[in-house]
Amino acid sequence: MNVKRNVLLNPGPSTTTDTVKLAQVVPDICPREKEFAGIMAPMREDLVRIVHGDPEEYTSVLFCGSGTICIDVALNSLLDEGKKALVINNGAYSQRACDVCRYYGMPLIEVKQPLNDTPDLQVIEDALRQNPDIGYVYVTYHETGTGLLNPVREIGALAHRYGAFLISDTTSAYAMIPINVSEDNIDFCMASAQKGIMGMTGLSYIIGRRDIIERSRNFPKRSYYCNLYMQYEFFEKTGEMHFTPPVQTIYAARQALREYFEEGEEAKWARHQRVMAAIRRGIDELGLKEALPRSVQAGLVAAIDYPDVPGWDFEKVHDYCYERGFTIYPGKIDGRGGFRLCALGAIDEQDITDFWAVFKEALKANGIKLPGPA
Repeated sequence: MNVKRNVLLNPGPSTTTDTVKLAQVVPDICPREKEFAGIMAPMREDLVRIVHGDPEEYTSVLFCGSGTICIDVALNSLLDEGKKALVINNGAYSQRACDVCRYYGMPLIEVKQPLNDTPDLQVIEDALRQNPDIGYVYVTYHETGTGLLNPVREIGALAHRYGAFLISDTTSAYAMIPINVSEDNIDFCMASAQKGIMGMTGLSYIIGRRDIIERSRNFPKRSYYCNLYMQYEFFEKTGEMHFTPPVQTIYAARQALREYFEEGEEAKWARHQRVMAAIRRGIDELGLKEALPRSVQAGLVAAIDYPDVPGWDFEKVHDYCYERGFTIYPGKIDGRGGFRLCALGAIDEQDITDFWAVFKEALKANGIKLPGPA
């Protein structure tokens, strides 16, 4: 089977290998068969291994849905009666966490921080000190809208000091940036198959501490489908997901995990860094400007301001690149026009070299002149 290869520079889903794509082509099977359930037990263990979790202390729980389902599940399932959620809001995805809390009517302390710089740890500590009833602190590991890397280890240490636990949305960092949940003070993290492991959309997972999940059986039940303990308990008893799983997507995820461990954590991160270095070379050569200083970026997403030049038209540039197999993506900073280039997926340095050649052709075809190096 000859599958056209597209280079996706959007923040997910990511470019996949043909072997991951073709792993979905399997005989039809009922997901309640022991053969299928047997796929998920080692997968759950592998997901914990990626973040170096002790399998006696940490487990993973799978859900059918996009990454947002994990935000929903973690936030609504892990807040005990009489406790408050503290969310550090410094981007589009942490804003989503605040929205989830408000939809459920959960008590929320929102600590707003700048979008373009690392948060002030003193402000976070002050909020913890002034609110001894905080149950958990929630922070996005890598804000995909801007590329900002948050100081998760330090924030987790603060949470623990004041008797709370840490939930981190690692969707755009997991299986890319090396993470060690114990060393990084992370009690719960989350991701989706279509990002770091370079699988297919439709499967997401939460990795977290067994003792807190067990404790949460007595927490208020705010959702039927999106309840962490119910899904965890069903896995522990049967080895299966409580509701119908995305069968073919799970086969693809199994293959993606095999390829992750074959490449290795350090080699994979080095490849993502090569890709980002190539992205930045093109940015500098063309005189494009990024929304954030590179010193605070994670090194996986470049948020680029629209150039202030005559004739700039993102849609025309996008369409030209798309027709030639390269996808670029609009920005996600309110009131600020821009687009993003991301170092995710099964791509390498040469793909970015090829992309910049096409991008330059797109500019020329549309009569757009950029300023060049500063």
